[in-house]
Amino acid sequence: MTRESALRERICELAKSMFDRGLTGGNTGNISSRTPDGGLLVSPTGTSFGRLDPGRLSRFDAAGRFISGDRPTKEMPLHSAFYDIRSTAGAVVHLHSCHSVALSMMPDADEDNFLPPLTPYAIMKLGKVKLLPFFLPGDPAMGEAVRGLAGKRSAVMLASHGPVVAGKTVESACFAIEELEETAKLALLLRGANPTLLTPSQIGDVTERFDVEWDE
Repeated sequence: MTRESALRERICELAKSMFDRGLTGGNTGNISSRTPDGGLLVSPTGTSFGRLDPGRLSRFDAAGRFISGDRPTKEMPLHSAFYDIRSTAGAVVHLHSCHSVALSMMPDADEDNFLPPLTPYAIMKLGKVKLLPFFLPGDPAMGEAVRGLAGKRSAVMLASHGPVVAGKTVESACFAIEELEETAKLALLLRGANPTLLTPSQIGDVTERFDVEWDE
């Protein structure tokens, strides 16, 4: 099996795992990953994470030209923006996960730091998550909003839509977006309960120990 063939299989395996556990439903969500030659593999438009076909993934070459497979997701501007502004981006995942979307609808949602500091793990895997405003699905303005962050964030939350996360590998991007959803779920479970949050000092210890990007 070639490295690209293995990557195709891994993308579909991870996508199905997230679908099977209810992290995105129907034909929502999209996923992409850099190929060994610098191109991209992307989930096709209108496909379900539960039934992606490795042989039909959209394929782009290193110059960004579509060369094979089914037509790519309409959210390509989001994916392209992360690859263009973050040199470390090797994969991008976008879900319509329930709890993170619900948290984005709360009137007190923090636009600059969407997830409350409940545990160290979201900080370690995501850094600060930027809450972006509502855009129509497929609107290229979403990509421009990501570009406007100048590469300072590896994760954004699209209000009333879903999270988007870039990672060094497809595995790390998937693990990070799952941590985002679990932290949003925890935040909703604790809403109104006045939980003990990590202190600024504790957050500083986490970011220093695990070399986390944490712009102030």
